[in-house]
Amino acid sequence: MEKILTTLLIFSLFTGFLAFLLTLAKKTIGNYGIMKVTINEETEIEMEGGDTLLSGLTEEKIFIPSACGGKGSCGYCKVTVESGGGEILPTEFGYVTPEERELGVRLSCQLKVKEPIAISIPEELFNVKEFHPTVTAITDLTPNIKHLIFTFPQGEEISFKAGQYVQLRAPKYPGNHEEVFRAYSIASSPTEHNKLELIIGLVPDGICSTYVHKHLSVGDEVAMTGPYGDFYYQESTREILMVAAGTGMAPILSILHQLKAMNSERRAIFYFGARHEEDLFFLERMKEFESDLISFEFIPSLSKPHRETDWKGQLGRVTTCLQRDLMDPCEREAYLCGSPRMIDSIVEVLIEKGIPEEFIYYDKFS
Repeated sequence: MEKILTTLLIFSLFTGFLAFLLTLAKKTIGNYGIMKVTINEETEIEMEGGDTLLSGLTEEKIFIPSACGGKGSCGYCKVTVESGGGEILPTEFGYVTPEERELGVRLSCQLKVKEPIAISIPEELFNVKEFHPTVTAITDLTPNIKHLIFTFPQGEEISFKAGQYVQLRAPKYPGNHEEVFRAYSIASSPTEHNKLELIIGLVPDGICSTYVHKHLSVGDEVAMTGPYGDFYYQESTREILMVAAGTGMAPILSILHQLKAMNSERRAIFYFGARHEEDLFFLERMKEFESDLISFEFIPSLSKPHRETDWKGQLGRVTTCLQRDLMDPCEREAYLCGSPRMIDSIVEVLIEKGIPEEFIYYDKFS
C-alpha cells in the first residue's frame, strides 16, 4: 500500500509540474499579446493571440458554422485568409481541397492567431445570432426520431429562409464532459419568428442527439445559433421535386410551409423514403398540405415493408421510384435532403433524367 501511495504522489507531482510548465510557456513563449483580425476589409476585432480564430470570432458574437465544437472533425468552419495565418496545418488537409488551399481557405478552429490576420467570410454570417428559447413540446415521431418545438422569449425573434439550419448546443451532462454544437435543419415556417421546430434523430453515441433524447425536457432553456446554410427555397416557375428520408424531412417541411404561406400554385412532388411502416411520420400533415396546396403530391415509399403489412403505397428506394416515375423532368428543380450516399445516388439519377445540375439543390447530413 505504501508503495502504491508513493507512486501516486510522484505521479501527481510530475503531472502538476508539467501543467505548471505548460501554463508558464503559454504566458511567456506562447504569449502573443492582443492580435488584430480584419474581416472583409472593413471590420476589425481584437482577440487574444494564440487562441483559435474560431474562438476569437465566437467571443465577438460572429458565429462561424462548426458542428464539432472546434475539434477539426466536421470541416464546416472554413474562412478565407487574405493575409497572415501561417501555413495550413496537416489537420486541415482532409477538409480543405487543393483548389480551396490555393484560395487561402482554412479551418478557423485549427488556425491559431499568432500575428495580425485578414479574412473574408460570407456577409450573411454577420446576421447569425445566438438564441435562448425554451422547449415547449417534445413528441416521439418514431422510436428514434423526436419532434421539438422551441418558443423564443419576448423580444427575441429569428428570421430564416425555408431550408436553412441552426446549431443546437448540448451542454455537459452525466456521461458527457464537453459542450458541443450540432446542426439541425429547421422544420417550421419561415413566417413564424417566435417559435422554431426541429426533427432530431437519435445517433448512436451522438453527444447532442443523446442530450435531446435522454436529457432534454419541456420547460428547459437551450442555446442555439443561426440561421446558417445556402440550401433554401428558390423562387422560380419551375416544377418542384423534393426527396428526403428520415429527419431529412425537416427542411422540406419548412419549404412546404413557405409554399403554403405564398398560396403557391407551383407543381410540387415530395418523395419520402423509409424502410418500414413505423419509420413513416407526419402523414396527416402531408395530407393537409395536399389539401392546402392545389398542385402538391406526397409519395412515401417503403424499401423493406414487413411481410404481414397491408401497405399499398410505393415500394422500393426513392431512386427506384424516380427512375420509374420521372417523366419530362427538364422544367423541374430538385430539393434533396439526406445522407451523402443517398444524395449522390439521387443526383446521378436526376442528371441522367435531364434535370440541369444547376437546378439540383441538396443538403447532405450524416
